[in-house]
Amino acid sequence: MPVMRDHPNYHIQARTVGISKFLHAGKCTGTHLHLEVPPGVIDPRVGVSYNSTSIEREELLNIYNLATACDSALISLTRACPFYEGQALGLAARTIRYRGSETFGWEGVYTNLQPVGGLMPYAESVEGLVEQQFARYHAWLQAMEKAEIQPNLFKESGVSLLKSAWNPVRLNKLSTVEIRCIDSNLSSVILLVIILLEKLAEGVRHENLTVRPSKGMQIFELVGNRLYVPDFEYLSGELLLASATEGIKNPKVRAYVDSILQFASAVGGEGANFLAKLCRNLDQYQTIEASILQEFTPTTTQLSLDTGLRLVRSSCDKLEAIVSSIDIEHPLASLDTDEGLLLQQH
Repeated sequence: MPVMRDHPNYHIQARTVGISKFLHAGKCTGTHLHLEVPPGVIDPRVGVSYNSTSIEREELLNIYNLATACDSALISLTRACPFYEGQALGLAARTIRYRGSETFGWEGVYTNLQPVGGLMPYAESVEGLVEQQFARYHAWLQAMEKAEIQPNLFKESGVSLLKSAWNPVRLNKLSTVEIRCIDSNLSSVILLVIILLEKLAEGVRHENLTVRPSKGMQIFELVGNRLYVPDFEYLSGELLLASATEGIKNPKVRAYVDSILQFASAVGGEGANFLAKLCRNLDQYQTIEASILQEFTPTTTQLSLDTGLRLVRSSCDKLEAIVSSIDIEHPLASLDTDEGLLLQQH
């Protein structure tokens, strides 16, 4: 059983969503990555700074929409644990137990509070992005009121407009777009995601691309100076479900991930060859979740405590070995040796 941090903000969250649901948050570990946007363009009081330039605001909007469009790809590539509380779920455990979903019947922390913890829609404009921040904040205040918690307790705990967000993609006062949908993982997978996101953001920034969802679009497609991405209904519906169930094996998920890798590798520079190689060998890509399952018989549905602890220790040993093998000055060279850690998952 996880022990909750003794801080007013955590107690308020637990009371608002319900302690039994909030305990899921203590059993799910993730990796948060940050995409930089122009310094000062994000204002923790109002979402987007009034003093920012139109160019800075447009960059923020495009990076935010880009991160949103990558949600299902990151879930598929970083699925790390097939077991939850010892049970084999056949699902992306952290996605369903942390994010939750009423639509798909996933019982998680934010199942009934999707504006606060689910993936938010694309922002059509900077004004829409600001409105989204306030709508989410008021949704959280309403949930607190329903739980009979005084709003002043929330404000006194130091939580502001941006800190009331636990979404997979959110604005951060550090002047970043924070991505929170990634499972904790071996370093090889995290480095893959860092390279991928860095290349995607670089392509959007340097080419002054406008990221826009398009009705019926199921992949990333560059047309002129516009990068078209899957529409939100598909992204948060069929594609999310396929990513959390079949993952990269699903043909639609695979086509979507493949299009993202192709766009990122076309940006060029350091890491581009690695992504191009991964794109060519996507058939061989294996998540940490899949590699763990190979150690167990297909009929295994429940792990014993001893087996679970051995699995934890084994994963820690693998992590230590990979970290020790990485050349800090040239991490890409380390990853791309002997067919690459990511393609073989050694």
